[in-house]
Amino acid sequence: AYRATLYEVFGVEGLTLRIGAASGELSRLMAEHGARCAAFVTACNPRSQALSEEVNRERGATLLADLVAEGRVCLAGQGRHPDGGWPPEPSLLVLGLDRVAASELGRRWDQNAVVWVGEDATPELVLLR
Repeated sequence: AYRATLYEVFGVEGLTLRIGAASGELSRLMAEHGARCAAFVTACNPRSQALSEEVNRERGATLLADLVAEGRVCLAGQGRHPDGGWPPEPSLLVLGLDRVAASELGRRWDQNAVVWVGEDATPELVLLR
């Protein structure tokens, strides 16, 4: 399911990440910000256990506040499975977040996986469990 999910970034036209598919839009965005990597993360629905919209919103706001306090550049987005069997999850594209930090962040928020992107702008799924 994670491999088929569309990782959409709001506010950047055409920026939808797909696992294993290089993204020219993301490459340009990373270059604009001097970032050599990025991660797509969420705080919603830990360990794939559905939480209320209100709780997910609170978790997402805390995640964003923590990242902004660290000085991170974050863009809002959502992870959306194309078959619609699971509600879209509010998420963040975090520029400059290396693979280790992205994995630690995902574990801290009890996620099963994060999406990480290196210099080649090709998203990869990083399983955490």
